[in-house]
Formats: sequence, C-alpha cells, structure tokens
Amino acid sequence: MNERCLGVSDRLTLERIIKFMFDSIGSYLSIRKIANTLTSMGHKITPNTVERYINALLDSLIIYDVSRFDIHGKEQLGSLKKYYIVDTGLRYHLLASHKKDRGHIIENIVYLELLRRGYNVTVGSIPNGEIDFVARKNNEIFYYQVSETVLDEKTLERELKPFNKINDHYPKFLLTMNEFGKNDNFNGIKQLNILDWLLE
Repeated sequence: MNERCLGVSDRLTLERIIKFMFDSIGSYLSIRKIANTLTSMGHKITPNTVERYINALLDSLIIYDVSRFDIHGKEQLGSLKKYYIVDTGLRYHLLASHKKDRGHIIENIVYLELLRRGYNVTVGSIPNGEIDFVARKNNEIFYYQVSETVLDEKTLERELKPFNKINDHYPKFLLTMNEFGKNDNFNGIKQLNILDWLLE
C-alpha cells in the first residue's frame, strides 16, 4: 500500500492506524479513543494526526465509516462511528490468521452488500440497544440484525430484542449462517441464511 497515494508521509504511523482500524471493525470508535489507545501502546500520536490519516483512508475507499441513526428521533447522531473495510483479505494479511473474528467479518460482508445494493446504511440507535444496520433507499427502510448463529436461545433472544423496541412496521431481518430455521418468522421478523440473502 503506497502511503503517498493517501497523502500521508509517515509509513509506520499509517500502518499502526490501519492495523488498529482493521482490528476494530464493527466497533464504536472515536478519533480521540484511537489516539489514546495508540499512545498508551507507546506510539504517541495526536487526535489531529489520527483524523488526517483516517480521512485519507476514507477518501481512498479503504475503510468506510458508518454513523448512528436515532430510530425513534429520526435523526443522525454525530458522536462515535463504526468502521468497516473494503477487503477482509487485507485484514487477514495484516493481522495474521489468528485474528478471525467471524462475527465481525460477517457483519462487514453484509454492510458491503447493502452498499452494493444502493442503500444508505447507518447503525440504528434505540434506548439501551442498537440495530446493526438501518438500510434506506428512496422511501424504503429495512432493519437488519447480523449474527453468526442463533441456535442458542439466549443469543436468539438477544438478537430479536432490539427489534421489539421499534414501533414502526418496516421490514425486519435477522441474518445468520444457520441452515436450521431458515426463513423462520418471529412475529414478523424474518430469519434468513446470509448466503441465501447474498445470492438474492
């Protein structure tokens, strides 16, 4: 990866930020948190520098930032964002094979597919919880929860619970890797196998 193409000059700092971002896909991050974490690891860096490098990565479409959307208040929230990457293969290359984290990888894949389908994608904010993705296009709105598996009852309950806090009637989907229970319907919430969904 050529740092000159990104408009930055310190290759080591760039690599540290990229590795941190790749290691944190699907997690809430702030510029200050990134700067503080890297500084605590012995790599002193200012929030302004972190912001400049992240903006370069965003401009280069290496990473995507996803804002929060208040589902009840119908407004965009400015604080904290989640980040996803354009190619999970780059993540394996930089972080080594032990960093599999299948749940966040699957989430990253779903995010990229929603973008490919032309949706504006945000994270849904609700009281004491969140919806993984709110996908909007024209007058359409779809809600998505993503989980590797929901065969465990507690996991299924955890993934369905945020949907019950939404008081509108837009379509709601639970995407998993499970074959068992494919196309199940939980009070209007449709469970789909992720591979089937990707091939739609």
